[in-house]
Amino acid sequence: MARSTADELLELERKQRTIDRAPFRNLAIKDATVLDTIEGRMPCERCYASRKYFCYNCFLPVIDQIYFPRVKLPIKIDIVKHRRETAGKSTAVHAVILAPEDVKIYTYPKFPEIDREETVLIFPSESAIRVEDLFKEVKDEEGQDSTILRRIKSELPVKRAIFIDSTWQQTKEIYKDVRFRGLRCVILKSRISQFWRNQKKCPRWYLATIEAIHQFLVELHTCAFGAIENYTDLDDPVVNREQNYVMLNEESSDMYLATELRYNGQYDNLLYFFKYMYEKIHTLYDHDKLLAYKRPLL
Repeated sequence: MARSTADELLELERKQRTIDRAPFRNLAIKDATVLDTIEGRMPCERCYASRKYFCYNCFLPVIDQIYFPRVKLPIKIDIVKHRRETAGKSTAVHAVILAPEDVKIYTYPKFPEIDREETVLIFPSESAIRVEDLFKEVKDEEGQDSTILRRIKSELPVKRAIFIDSTWQQTKEIYKDVRFRGLRCVILKSRISQFWRNQKKCPRWYLATIEAIHQFLVELHTCAFGAIENYTDLDDPVVNREQNYVMLNEESSDMYLATELRYNGQYDNLLYFFKYMYEKIHTLYDHDKLLAYKRPLL
């Protein structure tokens, strides 16, 4: 058994080295080289601090919108940020800049208003459920599973998700807040982080905040509507429309879902600044020498 586990770990490490060579290859992220044309720094319109791309204290861009994409999210995202989390090191601000209509940041002990019926907390508690389990919980007025009906109506089982932005030790402090009691917790599928900042005593599957938000939204959308495989290889994700329909389930032969609803990279641009900064870091440092990538995978 020990040998099998060791072999599995070696295989996992081998696969991860392959992914690390081009971690964003299969994502539809807008080319950010235009950011290289920005010279110098500019003052934030609110606090007047000198910033390069955005103010990480006021959560406002200091560059024109032509330099970055806007992303529309299917639900609202609230981020509760620990007061001692270094603002300039957090990726949470990326979400606010790129999806300002749908994302808000609260500095703890400030809190968003919580509707427990429609909100989930992304946190790996002992009772946490998977994203796909949110759909199993959906019932109609007669107690029947209404997942199919919700899909037809382009509805999702939650309308808001809360993320905690802090180190793992600080996260526990916020999670214990009584205002979180009774809130459903959701755990994400394992995904190896590409964040370049080292977190001591944390494995690589501890994601940066923007990575976790992206992962959750992709899982939520895919569970609801499916996904187009290799969508980055397509010039037009909805080409050949007569073939772009999928069965919602085998028992409902008259229920189909158009490809337009399936995941084809709608939220990948949330990683726009993350990918750009990752690539800048990797022009300065050797990937294999950065402590963040020496953390254990599990």
